[in-house]
Amino acid sequence: MERQQLTKRIGGISDDITRLGNTLNAINSADIQRYPDNYETLSIDAALRAEKIACQMRHLVYTTTNTKKSEYLQSAAVTHEIQIEDNDGIVEITLPCLLPKRKQRQSSEFLIDPIYAALDQYTNTHKIQRFSHCVVCFSHIYCRDLPKGRVRDYDNLELKQILDVIAAFVMVDDSGLLCDAYNTTELGEADCTRISIMAQNRFSEWLEKRKNSLKSICDF
Repeated sequence: MERQQLTKRIGGISDDITRLGNTLNAINSADIQRYPDNYETLSIDAALRAEKIACQMRHLVYTTTNTKKSEYLQSAAVTHEIQIEDNDGIVEITLPCLLPKRKQRQSSEFLIDPIYAALDQYTNTHKIQRFSHCVVCFSHIYCRDLPKGRVRDYDNLELKQILDVIAAFVMVDDSGLLCDAYNTTELGEADCTRISIMAQNRFSEWLEKRKNSLKSICDF
Protein backbone atom coordinates (compact mmCIF):
# COMPACT_ATOMS: atom_id res chain seq x y z
CA MET A 1 0.00 0.00 0.00
CA GLU A 2 1.36 3.43 -0.95
CA ARG A 3 2.23 5.83 1.85
CA GLN A 4 -0.32 8.42 0.74
CA GLN A 5 -3.12 5.86 0.72
CA LEU A 6 -2.03 4.50 4.10
CA THR A 7 -1.97 8.00 5.61
CA LYS A 8 -5.46 8.68 4.26
CA ARG A 9 -6.81 5.45 5.71
CA ILE A 10 -5.23 6.05 9.11
CA GLY A 11 -6.61 9.59 9.08
CA GLY A 12 -10.11 8.24 8.51
CA ILE A 13 -9.76 5.85 11.43
CA SER A 14 -8.45 8.68 13.62
CA ASP A 15 -11.46 10.83 12.72
CA ASP A 16 -13.80 7.98 13.67
CA ILE A 17 -12.02 7.60 17.00
CA THR A 18 -12.49 11.32 17.68
CA ARG A 19 -16.20 11.04 16.86
CA LEU A 20 -16.45 8.00 19.13
CA GLY A 21 -14.88 9.99 21.97
CA ASN A 22 -17.37 12.81 21.45
CA THR A 23 -20.29 10.37 21.49
CA LEU A 24 -19.01 8.73 24.68
CA ASN A 25 -18.84 12.16 26.34
CA ALA A 26 -22.44 12.78 25.28
CA ILE A 27 -23.47 9.39 26.71
CA ASN A 28 -21.76 10.21 29.97
CA SER A 29 -23.78 13.42 30.21
CA ALA A 30 -27.11 11.90 29.15
CA ASP A 31 -29.89 11.41 31.69
CA ILE A 32 -30.78 7.75 31.17
CA GLN A 33 -33.86 7.98 33.41
CA ARG A 34 -35.46 11.06 31.81
CA TYR A 35 -34.34 10.50 28.23
CA PRO A 36 -33.88 6.73 27.70
CA ASP A 37 -34.46 6.98 23.92
CA ASN A 38 -31.67 9.53 23.54
CA TYR A 39 -29.37 7.39 25.66
CA GLU A 40 -30.15 4.33 23.53
CA THR A 41 -29.52 6.21 20.26
CA LEU A 42 -26.16 7.51 21.48
CA SER A 43 -25.15 4.10 22.84
CA ILE A 44 -25.97 2.30 19.58
CA ASP A 45 -24.11 4.96 17.58
CA ALA A 46 -21.03 4.55 19.78
CA ALA A 47 -21.14 0.75 19.64
CA LEU A 48 -21.47 0.65 15.85
CA ARG A 49 -18.71 3.22 15.41
CA ALA A 50 -16.41 1.19 17.67
CA GLU A 51 -17.15 -1.95 15.63
CA LYS A 52 -16.44 -0.06 12.40
CA ILE A 53 -13.11 1.10 13.81
CA ALA A 54 -12.20 -2.46 14.82
CA CYS A 55 -13.02 -3.78 11.34
CA GLN A 56 -11.05 -0.98 9.68
CA MET A 57 -8.03 -1.82 11.83
CA ARG A 58 -8.35 -5.51 10.96
CA HIS A 59 -8.27 -4.75 7.25
CA LEU A 60 -5.29 -2.46 7.79
CA VAL A 61 -3.44 -5.33 9.47
CA TYR A 62 -4.34 -7.71 6.62
CA THR A 63 -3.11 -5.36 3.90
CA THR A 64 -0.02 -3.78 5.49
CA THR A 65 1.58 -6.57 7.56
CA ASN A 66 2.60 -10.18 7.12
CA THR A 67 0.00 -11.32 9.66
CA LYS A 68 -2.45 -13.75 8.09
CA LYS A 69 -6.14 -13.10 8.51
CA SER A 70 -6.69 -16.53 10.07
CA GLU A 71 -3.94 -15.92 12.65
CA TYR A 72 -5.25 -12.51 13.59
CA LEU A 73 -8.86 -13.69 13.93
CA GLN A 74 -7.83 -16.48 16.29
CA SER A 75 -6.36 -13.79 18.54
CA ALA A 76 -9.53 -11.72 18.09
CA ALA A 77 -11.64 -14.70 19.17
CA VAL A 78 -9.59 -14.94 22.38
CA THR A 79 -9.95 -11.19 22.97
CA HIS A 80 -13.72 -11.45 22.47
CA GLU A 81 -13.72 -14.29 25.03
CA ILE A 82 -15.78 -16.52 22.76
CA GLN A 83 -16.29 -19.80 24.60
CA ILE A 84 -17.08 -23.17 23.01
CA GLU A 85 -17.88 -26.28 25.01
CA ASP A 86 -19.21 -29.74 24.28
CA ASN A 87 -21.32 -30.69 27.29
CA ASP A 88 -22.19 -34.35 26.89
CA GLY A 89 -23.18 -33.99 23.25
CA ILE A 90 -24.67 -30.48 23.55
CA VAL A 91 -22.44 -27.88 21.92
CA GLU A 92 -22.58 -24.47 23.60
CA ILE A 93 -21.14 -21.29 22.12
CA THR A 94 -21.12 -18.24 24.39
CA LEU A 95 -20.64 -14.75 22.96
CA PRO A 96 -19.99 -11.88 25.41
CA CYS A 97 -22.49 -9.62 23.64
CA LEU A 98 -25.98 -9.49 22.20
CA LEU A 99 -26.43 -10.29 18.52
CA PRO A 100 -26.39 -7.29 16.15
CA LYS A 101 -29.44 -6.06 14.32
CA ARG A 102 -30.03 -7.14 10.75
CA LYS A 103 -28.56 -5.15 7.86
CA GLN A 104 -25.68 -3.81 9.96
CA ARG A 105 -22.99 -5.20 7.67
CA GLN A 106 -19.97 -3.88 9.55
CA SER A 107 -21.39 -5.02 12.87
CA SER A 108 -21.99 -8.53 11.53
CA GLU A 109 -18.45 -8.79 10.18
CA PHE A 110 -17.06 -7.67 13.55
CA LEU A 111 -18.64 -10.65 15.28
CA ILE A 112 -18.90 -13.35 12.61
CA ASP A 113 -15.24 -13.47 11.59
CA PRO A 114 -13.98 -14.24 15.15
CA ILE A 115 -16.76 -16.83 15.62
CA TYR A 116 -15.60 -18.61 12.47
CA ALA A 117 -12.00 -18.54 13.70
CA ALA A 118 -12.97 -19.84 17.15
CA LEU A 119 -14.98 -22.72 15.69
CA ASP A 120 -12.23 -23.57 13.23
CA GLN A 121 -9.64 -23.75 16.01
CA TYR A 122 -11.94 -25.70 18.34
CA THR A 123 -12.93 -28.33 15.76
CA ASN A 124 -9.29 -28.80 14.80
CA THR A 125 -8.38 -29.69 18.38
CA HIS A 126 -11.58 -31.39 19.60
CA LYS A 127 -13.61 -34.24 18.21
CA ILE A 128 -17.11 -32.93 17.64
CA GLN A 129 -20.09 -34.58 16.01
CA ARG A 130 -21.97 -33.17 13.02
CA PHE A 131 -25.67 -33.10 13.78
CA SER A 132 -28.00 -34.39 11.07
CA HIS A 133 -31.27 -33.54 12.87
CA CYS A 134 -30.86 -30.90 15.54
CA VAL A 135 -32.28 -27.97 17.49
CA VAL A 136 -30.39 -24.68 17.76
CA CYS A 137 -31.32 -22.62 20.82
CA PHE A 138 -30.45 -18.91 20.93
CA SER A 139 -30.50 -17.64 24.53
CA HIS A 140 -30.46 -13.83 24.46
CA ILE A 141 -29.34 -12.82 27.94
CA TYR A 142 -29.79 -9.18 29.01
CA CYS A 143 -28.12 -7.56 32.00
CA ARG A 144 -30.81 -7.32 34.68
CA ASP A 145 -29.46 -3.98 35.93
CA LEU A 146 -30.14 -2.15 32.65
CA PRO A 147 -33.50 -0.87 31.28
CA LYS A 148 -35.82 -3.64 30.11
CA GLY A 149 -36.79 -1.53 27.10
CA ARG A 150 -33.55 -2.70 25.47
CA VAL A 151 -35.06 -6.11 24.71
CA ARG A 152 -35.50 -6.51 20.95
CA ASP A 153 -37.71 -8.62 18.71
CA TYR A 154 -36.05 -11.79 17.47
CA ASP A 155 -36.93 -10.85 13.89
CA ASN A 156 -34.63 -7.83 14.13
CA LEU A 157 -31.55 -9.83 15.10
CA GLU A 158 -28.87 -11.21 12.81
CA LEU A 159 -29.45 -14.92 13.31
CA LYS A 160 -29.06 -16.31 9.78
CA GLN A 161 -25.41 -15.38 9.27
CA ILE A 162 -24.49 -16.69 12.71
CA LEU A 163 -26.33 -19.95 12.00
CA ASP A 164 -24.60 -20.31 8.62
CA VAL A 165 -21.17 -20.11 10.29
CA ILE A 166 -22.07 -22.62 13.00
CA ALA A 167 -23.65 -25.01 10.49
CA ALA A 168 -20.41 -25.17 8.52
CA PHE A 169 -18.72 -26.83 11.52
CA VAL A 170 -21.32 -28.77 13.49
CA MET A 171 -24.24 -29.57 11.18
CA VAL A 172 -24.81 -31.69 8.12
CA ASP A 173 -27.19 -29.00 6.86
CA ASP A 174 -29.08 -26.05 8.36
CA SER A 175 -32.16 -26.70 6.22
CA GLY A 176 -35.49 -26.29 7.99
CA LEU A 177 -36.08 -29.98 7.36
CA LEU A 178 -33.11 -30.89 9.54
CA CYS A 179 -32.71 -27.96 11.92
CA ASP A 180 -35.23 -26.35 14.30
CA ALA A 181 -34.49 -22.94 15.84
CA TYR A 182 -35.63 -21.83 19.29
CA ASN A 183 -35.21 -18.39 20.93
CA THR A 184 -35.47 -17.37 24.54
CA THR A 185 -34.92 -14.09 26.37
CA GLU A 186 -33.40 -14.20 29.84
CA LEU A 187 -31.97 -11.91 32.49
CA GLY A 188 -28.41 -12.33 33.71
CA GLU A 189 -25.44 -10.59 35.27
CA ALA A 190 -24.24 -9.21 31.92
CA ASP A 191 -25.28 -9.06 28.28
CA CYS A 192 -24.34 -12.17 26.33
CA THR A 193 -25.67 -14.70 23.84
CA ARG A 194 -25.51 -18.45 24.38
CA ILE A 195 -26.12 -20.73 21.41
CA SER A 196 -26.83 -24.39 22.19
CA ILE A 197 -26.85 -27.04 19.46
CA MET A 198 -28.21 -30.48 20.25
CA ALA A 199 -29.89 -33.54 18.75
CA GLN A 200 -33.66 -33.15 18.54
CA ASN A 201 -34.27 -35.85 21.15
CA ARG A 202 -32.25 -33.83 23.70
CA PHE A 203 -34.27 -30.63 23.43
CA SER A 204 -37.02 -31.41 25.98
CA GLU A 205 -34.39 -32.39 28.55
CA TRP A 206 -32.41 -29.20 27.88
CA LEU A 207 -35.53 -27.03 28.15
CA GLU A 208 -36.52 -28.59 31.44
CA LYS A 209 -33.12 -27.74 32.93
CA ARG A 210 -33.45 -24.14 31.74
CA LYS A 211 -36.83 -23.52 33.37
CA ASN A 212 -35.43 -21.56 36.29
CA SER A 213 -33.66 -19.20 33.89
CA LEU A 214 -36.71 -18.87 31.66
CA LYS A 215 -38.80 -17.70 34.61
CA SER A 216 -36.72 -14.53 34.64
CA ILE A 217 -38.80 -13.31 31.69
CA CYS A 218 -41.62 -12.61 34.16
CA ASP A 219 -39.50 -9.81 35.65
CA PHE A 220 -39.94 -7.64 32.53
